[in-house]
Amino acid sequence: MKFTASRRTFALLLCGSTLLGIHAPTFAQDNWPERPVKLVVPFPPGGGTDLVARAMGQTLSEHLGQPVVVDNKPGASTIIGTDAVAKAAPDGYTLLLSGSTSYSVNPALRAKLPYDPVRDLAPIAIVARTPLVLVVGKGTPWHSVPELIAAAKAKPKSIRYATFGAGSGPHLAGELLALAAGIQLQDIPYKGSSQGSMAVIGGEIEIGIDTVAAVAPHVRSGKLRALGIVGATRSSMLPEVRTLAEQGLPDATFDAWYGFAAPARTPAPVIDKLARAVTATMGNAALQAQLRAQGMEPVAIGAAAFRAQMEGEISRYRALAHRAGIVAE
Repeated sequence: MKFTASRRTFALLLCGSTLLGIHAPTFAQDNWPERPVKLVVPFPPGGGTDLVARAMGQTLSEHLGQPVVVDNKPGASTIIGTDAVAKAAPDGYTLLLSGSTSYSVNPALRAKLPYDPVRDLAPIAIVARTPLVLVVGKGTPWHSVPELIAAAKAKPKSIRYATFGAGSGPHLAGELLALAAGIQLQDIPYKGSSQGSMAVIGGEIEIGIDTVAAVAPHVRSGKLRALGIVGATRSSMLPEVRTLAEQGLPDATFDAWYGFAAPARTPAPVIDKLARAVTATMGNAALQAQLRAQGMEPVAIGAAAFRAQMEGEISRYRALAHRAGIVAE
């Protein structure tokens, strides 16, 4: 009898501990977050991604009830910071805010990548878009996209455009334009936005493809002429400039965007809480005004559409890189 009672007691203890083991993670998820949340930005402070992260941080922390701490981890074309999040504990306390470079461009152009965004990251939301705009110098004779295309067809590779190096956003956008229009352009690499814009303004090259925020002041001053928005929608900063899609070149569309993600296998209840908090954050009027003042378009695009965009762009950019011989080092 004593032996039977002991076995019964042991079985009850075992059952109780098993139940605790099952319910403990659920309890922890229900109470998430219980400490500050780290938001990794794979760029240095001061850039566009960092600006979005810091603009979001305060409002997001109010919805989560915990501080959101921005952690800049720049390097290797966003790979260092993105990989750190992909390999972080999937507990909701380490998150990623990065541009489409991390999610679609790098996976499409780099043969060896330490992370797979489709496998290793859980999309939460796309929170902002940064429209790119096609501009030409005021000394060029073109005032429309058809005029530019006609000139490029007449003299293949005679028209040059600025990039930030192989595989950069302007490089991909230029190649998509060339492919969609059936023309050949010559890419010229520069160290950054400012240098590229000055080259177009000074007549060193003919075309620039850059963010609206970077070139809008030059467009308004008359130093540059805007021919088309490269993104899917018009920009509130240059609302009169039509998209390339509106001008008959839908295949030339190139979207630059910022996405919010967590490590894969982060519990669904935590992802759901994050999604609700991010959506509420992006509905903040003051935040929207702050982002638009920087040439960005605030959005709140959910996880399913985020994943579909990421996977679609990886396939599209991989095929483009193969056709154009683009190799990212």
